[in-house]
Amino acid sequence: MDLIGERWSMPLIRELLLGPRRFSDLKTSLNGISANVLTQRLEGLESAGVLVRRKLPPPASVQVYELTPWGYEAAPIFQALGRWAVRSPYHDPTRPFSPVSLMLSLRTMLSPLAAGDLKAKIQLHMNGEAFFWARNKKGEIRIGRGELDDPDLTVHGTPSEIASYVYAGEPLSSIRVEGDLALAARLPGLFPMPEKARLAAA
Repeated sequence: MDLIGERWSMPLIRELLLGPRRFSDLKTSLNGISANVLTQRLEGLESAGVLVRRKLPPPASVQVYELTPWGYEAAPIFQALGRWAVRSPYHDPTRPFSPVSLMLSLRTMLSPLAAGDLKAKIQLHMNGEAFFWARNKKGEIRIGRGELDDPDLTVHGTPSEIASYVYAGEPLSSIRVEGDLALAARLPGLFPMPEKARLAAA
């Protein structure tokens, strides 16, 4: 907690788990953070060795922030926290998601039993960005930014709209899909919500 316990530090690391981001991208993704606080958290995590600043080569030539190899090792921590948090009786799967949050959630919440030997390539278009989720028959999952060649299914919507369809029982018509409609209809069954934790009796 000395390393990442300050407010916004963990969401900031989460937003970098799919690769480097510009300052403006991070500020947009972390709704409610001020520029000053974001600067402070970036500097603190850089001092701790969790992330680094670097400049992209031309033609981009912009400064980005990226996790160090050690920083990327935090990914399983976020998956474990995600599995734990969804069991909260107060968890709301329709609350606002960032695109990265949703991609990490989909990787975390997939049921291997429900998926079986499913092999699928899914393209997601959210908030003007392209993301992908892919699984092979060995059960290995890849997620990231960018376009896939020949996806089985393409999904368009906001992160919250897609999450509401996958996790909260909203109809398929709440999002726009192209490609394998049977796969689209199958998605909610692939990501079942676990039983909620019981509250202690008063």
